[in-house]
Amino acid sequence: QVQLVESGGGLVQAGGSLRLSCVASGSVSDLGTMGWYRQAPGNGRELVATISYGGMTDYANSVKGRFTISRDNAKSTIFLQMNSLQPEDTAAYYCNARQPPRWDSGSYYDPSEYWGQGTQVTVSS
Repeated sequence: QVQLVESGGGLVQAGGSLRLSCVASGSVSDLGTMGWYRQAPGNGRELVATISYGGMTDYANSVKGRFTISRDNAKSTIFLQMNSLQPEDTAAYYCNARQPPRWDSGSYYDPSEYWGQGTQVTVSS
């Protein structure tokens, strides 16, 4: 089992910055790609950014040049630095982690996906 806990959300004015953190705990030794997704009321959950274990990144077009995802594998933590925030960035931000199929102590486990509880980001105009 893996648990994900996000922090760093809050209320900021347009043009401001926030840094989100997500700490993974539990069976974290073989976590692969991790990322951030967001969901505003009435909308679906959309990808914001992902980062592989080796550091390859992917960003939604709407945040390219403004957001930066990073990770600290030693601490099983990912970050999302959000600059030049705009009101349309307002949403609940969720941390995601993927775990590939694996053998553990002689047993096979299916691939897994984990989600945090979310942290609210609100950007005022």
